[in-house]
Amino acid sequence: MKKKYIGLIIYLIFLIIPLYWMVNCSFKFTTEIMTKLTWFPENFTLRNYAHILGSEVWRSSFLNSLIYVSMNVVLCIFAGVPAAYAFSRWRFRGDKHLFFWLLTNRMAPVAIFMIPMFQLYSNLGLFDTHLAVALCHLVFNLPLAIWILEGFISGIPKELDETAFVDGLSFGRFFRKIFFPLVRPGIGVTAFFCFLFSWTELLLARTLTGSTARPIVVALTRSQGAEGWDWGVLIAAGVLTMLPGVVMVYFIRNYIAKGFAMGRV
Repeated sequence: MKKKYIGLIIYLIFLIIPLYWMVNCSFKFTTEIMTKLTWFPENFTLRNYAHILGSEVWRSSFLNSLIYVSMNVVLCIFAGVPAAYAFSRWRFRGDKHLFFWLLTNRMAPVAIFMIPMFQLYSNLGLFDTHLAVALCHLVFNLPLAIWILEGFISGIPKELDETAFVDGLSFGRFFRKIFFPLVRPGIGVTAFFCFLFSWTELLLARTLTGSTARPIVVALTRSQGAEGWDWGVLIAAGVLTMLPGVVMVYFIRNYIAKGFAMGRV
């Protein structure tokens, strides 16, 4: 048992060191980051965070990311739950082929959609909008949402649906009062993975946005000034970029734990 704990501790240290180093460097000046290897800042500073919080560009980038990521997660849940229910409960011609086709969309490389999506949203007048990025990410997140939710729904006995309908419940009331609470862990897991992809995806977000809807992942790649890269500011922005994911995991951690135990994830 002790050997197992030692191995686990070593593994956790390897996981924590990059995170600690990132946080550590966010409180340093760029000159110290580039010239010295120190475990603690010699000249502790909050200047990097003050620069980000005081910059309209950085604040708007964070807000843009939160807007289109939230839109994408909501759209995935609202479209994915009914679709997953249909695949789980009903049998129709070509259902397995359609289900597999949805998964192939998720497997496709992101880069092949850049030019077609750019031309499509430019012609529709949606270029450099939050809606464009949110809809484009649906191509990848919706198949994943359907696949995850279908596994959860298949784990709920079909007899529960039939009993509710025999008792006189309408489909809408059954879905809202009985079915939705049962599939809540699956929705938590689905929201987590959709958020993770949409928050960190760069190629499509960079292709479909200009200056108005620029997200934080794009701002991180366009932050070079006349004096070169300000590494302290970039690292601090990276730390702040991780915070929404940490907050989300904290609030839905119980659903994620149940989801990993019950679903196909």
